[in-house]
Amino acid sequence: MKRRTLALGASILILAAAGGLRAADSPEKAAETAASAWLATVDSGQYGESWDGAAALFKAAVSRGQWVAALDQVRKPLGKLVSRKLIVAKFMTEVPNANAPKGEYVFLQYETSFANAPGKTETVTPMKDPDGVWRVSGYFIK
Repeated sequence: MKRRTLALGASILILAAAGGLRAADSPEKAAETAASAWLATVDSGQYGESWDGAAALFKAAVSRGQWVAALDQVRKPLGKLVSRKLIVAKFMTEVPNANAPKGEYVFLQYETSFANAPGKTETVTPMKDPDGVWRVSGYFIK
Protein backbone atom coordinates (compact mmCIF):
# COMPACT_ATOMS: atom_id res chain seq x y z
CA MET A 1 0.00 0.00 0.00
CA LYS A 2 2.80 2.41 0.88
CA ARG A 3 4.56 1.72 -2.46
CA ARG A 4 1.32 2.39 -4.38
CA THR A 5 0.79 5.69 -2.52
CA LEU A 6 4.34 6.76 -3.32
CA ALA A 7 3.89 5.84 -6.98
CA LEU A 8 0.58 7.73 -7.13
CA GLY A 9 2.16 10.71 -5.37
CA ALA A 10 5.08 10.69 -7.83
CA SER A 11 2.67 10.49 -10.77
CA ILE A 12 0.70 13.48 -9.49
CA LEU A 13 3.94 15.41 -8.94
CA ILE A 14 5.10 14.63 -12.50
CA LEU A 15 1.73 15.67 -13.92
CA ALA A 16 1.76 18.87 -11.90
CA ALA A 17 5.27 19.70 -13.08
CA ALA A 18 4.35 18.98 -16.70
CA GLY A 19 1.25 21.14 -16.35
CA GLY A 20 3.38 23.93 -14.92
CA LEU A 21 5.68 23.78 -17.91
CA ARG A 22 2.78 24.03 -20.32
CA ALA A 23 1.17 26.84 -18.37
CA ALA A 24 4.37 28.85 -17.93
CA ASP A 25 4.30 31.99 -20.00
CA SER A 26 7.04 32.84 -22.44
CA PRO A 27 8.61 36.27 -21.89
CA GLU A 28 6.63 37.54 -24.88
CA LYS A 29 3.33 36.32 -23.45
CA ALA A 30 4.06 37.61 -19.95
CA ALA A 31 5.08 41.00 -21.34
CA GLU A 32 2.00 41.13 -23.58
CA THR A 33 -0.25 40.42 -20.60
CA ALA A 34 1.41 43.23 -18.61
CA ALA A 35 1.19 45.60 -21.59
CA SER A 36 -2.50 44.84 -22.13
CA ALA A 37 -3.35 45.67 -18.54
CA TRP A 38 -1.27 48.84 -18.68
CA LEU A 39 -2.82 49.91 -22.00
CA ALA A 40 -6.31 49.39 -20.54
CA THR A 41 -5.38 51.90 -17.84
CA VAL A 42 -4.21 54.39 -20.47
CA ASP A 43 -7.28 53.70 -22.64
CA SER A 44 -9.54 54.57 -19.71
CA GLY A 45 -7.82 57.95 -19.32
CA GLN A 46 -6.12 57.04 -16.03
CA TYR A 47 -2.79 58.52 -17.09
CA GLY A 48 -1.41 59.05 -13.60
CA GLU A 49 -2.24 55.46 -12.68
CA SER A 50 -0.43 54.23 -15.79
CA TRP A 51 2.70 56.03 -14.55
CA ASP A 52 2.20 54.43 -11.12
CA GLY A 53 2.18 50.98 -12.75
CA ALA A 54 5.14 51.56 -15.06
CA ALA A 55 8.68 50.21 -14.72
CA ALA A 56 11.21 51.90 -12.44
CA LEU A 57 13.24 52.85 -15.53
CA PHE A 58 10.19 54.64 -16.98
CA LYS A 59 9.53 56.53 -13.74
CA ALA A 60 13.18 57.62 -13.56
CA ALA A 61 12.94 59.09 -17.08
CA VAL A 62 9.73 61.12 -16.71
CA SER A 63 7.84 62.51 -13.74
CA ARG A 64 4.22 61.63 -13.11
CA GLY A 65 3.16 65.20 -13.93
CA GLN A 66 5.14 65.24 -17.18
CA TRP A 67 3.61 61.90 -18.19
CA VAL A 68 0.05 63.01 -17.50
CA ALA A 69 0.61 66.27 -19.42
CA ALA A 70 2.14 64.41 -22.38
CA LEU A 71 -0.74 61.96 -22.64
CA ASP A 72 -3.30 64.76 -22.27
CA GLN A 73 -1.64 66.46 -25.23
CA VAL A 74 -0.94 63.42 -27.43
CA ARG A 75 -3.31 60.62 -26.53
CA LYS A 76 -6.52 62.34 -25.48
CA PRO A 77 -7.14 63.98 -28.93
CA LEU A 78 -7.01 60.54 -30.59
CA GLY A 79 -10.32 59.62 -28.99
CA LYS A 80 -11.51 56.27 -27.76
CA LEU A 81 -9.82 53.04 -28.75
CA VAL A 82 -11.56 51.34 -31.68
CA SER A 83 -9.22 48.38 -32.25
CA ARG A 84 -5.76 47.13 -31.36
CA LYS A 85 -4.01 44.15 -32.95
CA LEU A 86 -0.61 42.84 -31.93
CA ILE A 87 1.69 42.58 -34.96
CA VAL A 88 5.16 42.16 -33.39
CA ALA A 89 6.41 40.61 -30.14
CA LYS A 90 10.18 40.33 -29.90
CA PHE A 91 12.24 39.45 -26.83
CA MET A 92 15.56 41.27 -26.42
CA THR A 93 18.19 41.93 -23.77
CA GLU A 94 19.18 45.35 -25.14
CA VAL A 95 16.95 48.07 -26.56
CA PRO A 96 18.44 49.52 -29.77
CA ASN A 97 18.86 53.30 -29.92
CA ALA A 98 17.87 53.71 -26.28
CA ASN A 99 19.77 54.61 -23.16
CA ALA A 100 18.47 51.56 -21.32
CA PRO A 101 20.48 49.08 -19.27
CA LYS A 102 20.79 45.45 -20.32
CA GLY A 103 17.88 43.42 -19.07
CA GLU A 104 14.83 41.52 -20.28
CA TYR A 105 12.62 43.51 -22.64
CA VAL A 106 9.87 42.65 -25.10
CA PHE A 107 9.26 44.96 -28.06
CA LEU A 108 5.54 44.96 -28.86
CA GLN A 109 3.92 46.73 -31.80
CA TYR A 110 0.20 47.06 -32.38
CA GLU A 111 -1.89 48.23 -35.31
CA THR A 112 -4.26 50.55 -33.50
CA SER A 113 -7.23 52.63 -34.51
CA PHE A 114 -8.74 55.38 -32.44
CA ALA A 115 -12.04 57.17 -33.02
CA ASN A 116 -10.27 60.30 -34.29
CA ALA A 117 -7.14 58.66 -35.72
CA PRO A 118 -7.35 55.33 -37.52
CA GLY A 119 -4.22 53.53 -38.70
CA LYS A 120 -1.81 54.32 -35.87
CA THR A 121 1.10 52.17 -34.66
CA GLU A 122 1.61 51.81 -30.93
CA THR A 123 4.95 50.58 -29.63
CA VAL A 124 5.03 49.30 -26.06
CA THR A 125 8.19 47.97 -24.43
CA PRO A 126 7.64 46.07 -21.20
CA MET A 127 10.68 45.05 -19.19
CA LYS A 128 11.19 42.67 -16.32
CA ASP A 129 11.79 44.89 -13.30
CA PRO A 130 14.29 43.82 -10.62
CA ASP A 131 11.43 42.34 -8.57
CA GLY A 132 10.66 39.94 -11.46
CA VAL A 133 7.43 41.68 -12.53
CA TRP A 134 6.90 42.74 -16.16
CA ARG A 135 6.09 46.46 -16.40
CA VAL A 136 5.99 48.96 -19.26
CA SER A 137 9.23 50.89 -19.75
CA GLY A 138 8.38 52.67 -23.01
CA TYR A 139 5.35 53.77 -25.03
CA PHE A 140 5.14 55.53 -28.39
CA ILE A 141 2.40 56.28 -30.93
CA LYS A 142 3.03 57.00 -34.61
